[in-house]
Amino acid sequence: MDAKHINSIASQIYRRFPEVSGSKPKVVQRSAAQAKSASTAPTYVLTFRGTARTPDGKSIPRVVRVTASASGKVIKVTTSR
Repeated sequence: MDAKHINSIASQIYRRFPEVSGSKPKVVQRSAAQAKSASTAPTYVLTFRGTARTPDGKSIPRVVRVTASASGKVIKVTTSR
């Protein structure tokens, strides 16, 4: 996955989850066997980490994981609470 696709996905995630804004994602390639997919194209998992504030002022860690295709299409987004 090239930097252009990573930056495009990151900007989408930063808009949706501002608490991870500015964090550089960790990118890991997954093979089709790991993804349990019929497709032979590899997918990538981008992991963003940040800190969110609760209404009572405490901070909690926030992790956002994005599964994306090699062409930069977001397939799935999961997040911690």
